Amino acid sequence: MSDLNRGIMKFDGADKPVLVAISSFLVLGAIIGLIVWAFKVAYIA
Repeated sequence: MSDLNRGIMKFDGADKPVLVAISSFLVLGAIIGLIVWAFKVAYIA
């Protein structure tokens, strides 16, 4: 069992590179979206 198959990721195959890539893409996309939204609200309003 790898370290990625523990904690909240308690299912078989949680450490597959495809799932890790998809989840990291979603997290980074959300962070970038929040940064873009914050700049729009702060400087264009």
